[in-house]
Parts: sequence; structure tokens; C-alpha cells
Amino acid sequence: MVEAAAMAAAVVVREYDVGRDRAGVEEVERACEVGSNGTGKMCLFTDLLGDPLCRIRNSPAFLMLSQVRCAAAAGFDHSLDRSIGPSQPTYHLSSAPSHHASLPPSCVAEETSPGGSGAANGGTEIAGLVRGCVKSVVSGATPAKDPIYTKVGYVLGLRVSPRHRRKGVGKKLVDRLEEWFWQMGAEYSYMATEQDNEASVRLFTGRCGYSKFRTPSVLVHPVFNHTLEPSRSASIVRLDPRDAELLYRWHFANVEFFPNDIDAVLSNALSLGTFLAVPAGTPWRGVEAFMDAPPSSWAAVSVWNCMDAFRLEVRGAPRLMRAAAGATRLVDRAAPWLKIPSIPNLFAPFGLYFLYGLGGAGPDAARLVRALCRHAHNMARRGGCGVVATEVGSCDPVRDGVPRWERLGAEDLWCIKRLQDGYGEGPLGDWTKAPARQSIFIDPREF
Repeated sequence: MVEAAAMAAAVVVREYDVGRDRAGVEEVERACEVGSNGTGKMCLFTDLLGDPLCRIRNSPAFLMLSQVRCAAAAGFDHSLDRSIGPSQPTYHLSSAPSHHASLPPSCVAEETSPGGSGAANGGTEIAGLVRGCVKSVVSGATPAKDPIYTKVGYVLGLRVSPRHRRKGVGKKLVDRLEEWFWQMGAEYSYMATEQDNEASVRLFTGRCGYSKFRTPSVLVHPVFNHTLEPSRSASIVRLDPRDAELLYRWHFANVEFFPNDIDAVLSNALSLGTFLAVPAGTPWRGVEAFMDAPPSSWAAVSVWNCMDAFRLEVRGAPRLMRAAAGATRLVDRAAPWLKIPSIPNLFAPFGLYFLYGLGGAGPDAARLVRALCRHAHNMARRGGCGVVATEVGSCDPVRDGVPRWERLGAEDLWCIKRLQDGYGEGPLGDWTKAPARQSIFIDPREF
């Protein structure tokens, strides 16, 4: 009897299959984002526009795992497919969980009840899912100030269906994803969550062996109905991807998490441009001349179009709040010359533009950052977005120049874990113990 029950409750991790898993994955996403605890609190819902891989598919190597429960464990093929990126070959491998077992690029956790009564896909229910990617990023610098690149795995989008929580689903998914990281040569694994997400922090720091590492801030500003006036004290130059890469490798060379494949990021179709702000009247003679003799102050930013990858929606807002927000939009639309800071309609699906590569130098850098943010706001207005967002280090000096509405933002917590012990410490040592620095680079592909 015990053996039969165990067979009926067998849990497997397998590759995400768009044909049979999309509905089940979307159901788990809805349950986790919106919540079902009946507290009546506002929640942020993410619509992935039918593409559960949208937050990782632009990374150099990615994986999505799902966990499923199967009634018929006997005779079930526990082998897993592995594919790295969108166009690599696929292999069928042993299911034995070891550091040498390969994992698929996207997997799900599902349950098949003995009577075929699972909520999704003919008796099979998705119990949980997780996404991950592997890339090479800056972790530190040598004594000669040369960047140290380290291969890392990034855990994101961990979701466990409410009815399968407290059963070890989340930990099993993370463990299997870390095996794939290890295979890919990643030396560290890291994840990001909100500081007040106690369940997530408890899982990763308490059960999965991660350490609290960095505390960047998500800064959000609404997009108004009216256009913001450009700054008269700044000139803004648009850089092509090659010049932007030169500038970024020059300025962010020793900034944590700066990706080695920044050229792929800047040339991605979702990257809408890189912009450099300098004091008005500063002559422009090209990026090489700029780096040889930069002005006393400058700032730069790139804009990423998250709107074409996913949409957001605030749910659970009181009716009075929705009405008040609507009234501000009506006034702003009727009298744009008043420049009233209207609240966009965040209670229906809306898009966002994400500002990445935000940096600068000099005493007026914050003022130039504000000029760039106004420029990005107007881009987002033309693009039909609801908000503009960025993420910066807790002590980054440029954050003072970023306009934001505190109520819309969040305080993040990044946690990290060392995966491999059999390599030399080098000039960096154990990155998990390195003190925080002022700046951190946020890769827009996984925001």
C-alpha cells in the first residue's frame, strides 16, 4: 500500500513543453502572482504574453524546469532533454541526479493523479517551475584594475502552485537547476527577490545555502499623459551599439555583474538605444575622443523595451483609488499645459521601459541623469508604456538623479551561493564574502 501510494505521488522534473504545458504554467503563474490568500492586498500580476521563456530567451544559455507529479511511476520515462539556448542539439540522458546529469533548458513540475483528475493537461498538473540562465559577468578586478570575469548561474521565476507548497517542490527545482549551472561551469549561483518576501528569503538562505549579498533598489516613475520638457542645460547624444559597447567596457569594466556579452545586449532588438548626456555646448567628436578627454560631468543610459516581452497589471486596488487615478489622467489629458503628474492606468495591462547601463561621473552627473530620464520618459510615452523603471545599487551616486515614486518601487535582495570549490581563489577570493561596492550592473534581459 505504501509503495503504491508512493508510486501514485511520484514527482518528476522535466523539460517545459510549450504544447502541453503552456496552460498549466500560466495557471501557476496566475496563482502565484495574484495570490489566493484572501487578504485583499494589491498584487502585481505579470502577463508573459504566452511566452514563459520571455525573461531568459535572450540570454546566452538558458533553462526552464518544471516539476510534475505522476500517478504511474512504473514505466515512466524519467530521462530529461537538454538544450542550451534556442538552437542547440538535444540529448536524452539518465535521470539520476548528479553533477554529471544534464538538464533541459525548460522544465516543469507536474502531477498526474491516478484517476486523471489533474487540473491541467489530461490529469497532469504543474506543481512548480523555475527558470535560469548562465553567463559570464564581472566579479571583481585584479591589482592592475583588469576585470575578473566569472561564470554565474541566475535563478529567476521560481513558482510553486499554492496547493503544492511546503512539500519541497521549490527546493527540488532549485537543486536541479544548480546541477545544470554546475555542468555549464558556473562558479556561483545567485537570485533576486524583494527584501520583504520572507518565504523566498527563507527558502534560499535557510534551505538552499545562499548568503545575502547585495541590496539594489528598483526605482519606478509613471509615464504622464503630457511630454516632459527637455533639459536646456544638457545635450543628449545617441550612440550606436559599437560606440555604446566601447563606452560601457571603459566605464563599467570593474562593476559587478557587468556581462561579458554586452555587445549582444546592446544589439538586441529590444534595446531601443543608448544615450549620453553632457553639459550643453560640449562639442561631440566621437566616443574615442570622449573617453580620451571626458567632460567634467556626464551620464549615460540605455533603454530596454520590456513591453514587447511582458505586461504588468496591479490587481486588488480599491475602487476609490482607481477612480482617483483616472481623474488625474482626465485632467492631464484635458489641460496638458498644467503639467499635472497624472497616474497612468496601472489597473489594466501596461508595459514598461527599463533603463540599464545607468552611469556617469562628475559633480553634475545627477542632473544629467535627470535629463536622460526625462528623455526616456518621453520615449516611453510615445511607445504607450505605463511606467519607466531602473535598478541601481543602494549606494550608487547616480540614484539621486533618478526621478521616482517611492510607492511604486521596491527594495531588492540578491543572494549568492558558491557552487564549485575545486578552483584557485585568484585575486578575487570567494566572491560571496566580497564587500559591496557602490555600483552594480543590472542585465535587462532578466529583469
